[in-house]
Amino acid sequence: QGELVESGGGMVQAGGSLRLSCAASGRTFSTDATGWFRQAPGKEREFVAAISWRSLNIYYTDSVKGRFTISRDNAENTMTLQMSSLKPEDTAVYYCAAAKTPLVTTNIDDYDYWGQGTQVTVSS
Repeated sequence: QGELVESGGGMVQAGGSLRLSCAASGRTFSTDATGWFRQAPGKEREFVAAISWRSLNIYYTDSVKGRFTISRDNAENTMTLQMSSLKPEDTAVYYCAAAKTPLVTTNIDDYDYWGQGTQVTVSS
């Protein structure tokens, strides 16, 4: 079936950096688009960043542009989200996900494999 596992979350002060990793096992996701979503307490899960299967197309939500960088390594079946200049409003549980399509997508309904999530807390 396949599984995604996130790591790298934690607590950091505003202005700091964190690097999230997502490792896939059980099946390859190298031909699927992948992405990161986040969910803050009391809010719906929202799109953060996505990358097409060959990394040719990348999308970011406006609030993280210039601060976050998504990348993937198909040979290693991994994906990362480098986050810098973190703000308190970035606090959330971050989820990695694999889509049903190789094309980059921001639509949460296009993703059918999800990790368990990793907490990111940014203090002011």
